[in-house]
Amino acid sequence: MNNTWKTSKQSTFSFLLKLVAMLSLVMMLGACGNSASTSKTDDTKQTTEKAENMDSEGKLKVVVTNSILADITKNIAGDLIDLHSIVPIGQDPHEYEPLPEDVQKTTRADLIIYNGINLETGGNAWFTKLVKNANKEENKDYFAASDGVEIIHLEGKGEEGKEDPHAWLNLENGIIYAQNIAKQLIAKDPENKDAYEKNLKAYTEKLDELDKEAKEKFNNIPDSKKLIVTSEGCFKYFSKAYGVPSAYIWEINTEEEGTPDQIKDLVRKLRESEVPALFVESSVDDRPMKTVSKDAGVPIFAKIFTDSVANPGEEGDSYYAMMKWNLDKISEGLAQ
Repeated sequence: MNNTWKTSKQSTFSFLLKLVAMLSLVMMLGACGNSASTSKTDDTKQTTEKAENMDSEGKLKVVVTNSILADITKNIAGDLIDLHSIVPIGQDPHEYEPLPEDVQKTTRADLIIYNGINLETGGNAWFTKLVKNANKEENKDYFAASDGVEIIHLEGKGEEGKEDPHAWLNLENGIIYAQNIAKQLIAKDPENKDAYEKNLKAYTEKLDELDKEAKEKFNNIPDSKKLIVTSEGCFKYFSKAYGVPSAYIWEINTEEEGTPDQIKDLVRKLRESEVPALFVESSVDDRPMKTVSKDAGVPIFAKIFTDSVANPGEEGDSYYAMMKWNLDKISEGLAQ
């Protein structure tokens, strides 16, 4: 009886040892699998984070305020920088409300380029607020592309805050913009100096050639037909550069645009002239100009660009393309 109980007890104990051993093996294999899986996940995460950091840290982070500055900057820097443009294509850069992404990008930027001449800093002063909130310093973190441009003021006004900001509508000023942008890119990223200088040279030569062609075109138009008529009085720089006076319904950013008195005054001026064509900007409501056209008996020849390039793939989708379009259409319309 005792021998039987002893044998049974030994068998049970042996079975329990085997069971514990098997359970331990299963737990060890599970732990190894989890460890390998965790290690693999961590490795993948670290690799992804490293790649993201290299991409963001390896390139100069540049923020510009509008699509025109963005295009000029791209022509100089190409893929050497991480570029963000604040005001979307087709929107008014005079009055804008920055999005959270704009604030984030501006805060992290190595270099910020704005137009200046009371464009983004006038009106609701959205750019002034943006850089202040981002703790950025003028001429250290952000710079005006228009530095060195000969400023034209609004009609009959020469005081500060009454500047006409549309300096880029003169290609000579566009070249100044490009030179200023290249200068700041080189200062922040001297390792790529040669590339920036090479691209700047090619780009400014292209702009200069277009500028010379335009001046020749307008020289061949009779003086009696030389008058650029637009909705907004933003072609003063263009007029001075190409010897063509301008007329308009309203000046710049007035609260009342296209009032009966403004339209009546322009219609009277047109009836006294021989101007054969009118133009309307792509960024404004065309109804006031249609009223002028009907009352004066002068057709609208084309839409032209002022504050923004066109959407990618459309006519005028770069600074060069928008200026070429403007110069071609205005000269063609006035030469009729």
